[in-house]
Amino acid sequence: MAENVNKLIASTFLEIAEGLETGSFGSKPKIALTGLGSELGEENALEGAVRAARSGVEVYFIGTLKAEGVKTIEVACEEEGHRKMEELLDKGEVDAAVTMHFPFPIGVSTVGRVKTPALGRDMYLATTTGTSSADRIEGMIKNALYGIITAKACGVEKPSVGILNVDGARQTEIALKQLQEKGYDITFAESKRADGGCIMRGNDVLMGAADVMVCDSLSGNVLVKMLSSFTTGGNFEASGDGYGPGIGEGYEKQVMIISRASGAPVIEGAIKYAAELVRGGLFAVSKEEFAQAKKAGLEEILKARKAQSEGAKEETEEVKAPSKEVVTSTISGIEIMDLEDGVQALWKEGIYAESGMGCTGPIILVNEERTEKAMEELRKAGYIQ
Repeated sequence: MAENVNKLIASTFLEIAEGLETGSFGSKPKIALTGLGSELGEENALEGAVRAARSGVEVYFIGTLKAEGVKTIEVACEEEGHRKMEELLDKGEVDAAVTMHFPFPIGVSTVGRVKTPALGRDMYLATTTGTSSADRIEGMIKNALYGIITAKACGVEKPSVGILNVDGARQTEIALKQLQEKGYDITFAESKRADGGCIMRGNDVLMGAADVMVCDSLSGNVLVKMLSSFTTGGNFEASGDGYGPGIGEGYEKQVMIISRASGAPVIEGAIKYAAELVRGGLFAVSKEEFAQAKKAGLEEILKARKAQSEGAKEETEEVKAPSKEVVTSTISGIEIMDLEDGVQALWKEGIYAESGMGCTGPIILVNEERTEKAMEELRKAGYIQ
């Protein structure tokens, strides 16, 4: 009896000592890592696993190598490694997995996390791989939600949201602000450029002006690669936490993506990122955020967006320009893909307009006396806010 009590006391003291050392108390998150397939070799992946294990994470290394501090599950090849990873996830033997590729379904995409070079801030890139929607704007609207979910699960209580200045940014801004007006709690970031606003430029990316940077997956993929590997001249990714977890409504398989060019520091970061999300209750946060967004009319906003997109495609009527006027007044805030449609919408109302490109993006030029009427028509048609 006394011997058992002594063992229990010794075990408790050991757990406390480990907690003090790692900053992690209670049960350790169990994270699997597939080690085969890296351009930098299996040893590189194992190094990242060992380093992460020192921070209070139980790491299951799926590969051929062994090291103290991690549990190796031996496999013969990369394909077998992926099968084993999915088996561990399906059986609940691990909480999450980190791997170099994964076939996410449509509607699920990954939220990466990088260190921004100017101030060393964490920034969530929403998103970096996968496809949230076949419609670009709908996808970016969902990406904003995915980024908020991920940041909140990592302990960022009110993540600021910025939208990268790419095709679809203005329409995404309009939709997200509609969602905000109807009750969904979004904190918009402010650009560090003089004109402000939540549309983010390259400067804002470097400075980490937003906690969540919303973009399409292809742009996000380029950003995470550049920010993670710029100190190595692009040879390999040396900073950041990888391409992140797959997020989507009702999706509850925590798979984290890294690259075949991810170095040991990034692999270590990805495993720690996975552990943070496990501790933060990623799936519960996701369920709550989707519920709140739907309550604020997310589905209606997406349906309206789809109807607008389909209507534009079906529009075949040829519109003739009204009599030419002097156009010196500029209207900004329109999406580049909608620029010519916006001009034609004004022509239909008898307002002469021309398209152009200002220093902050696409613009519509109208006669000064017609500015207010033109803006009113563009707002009604959903082209500007």
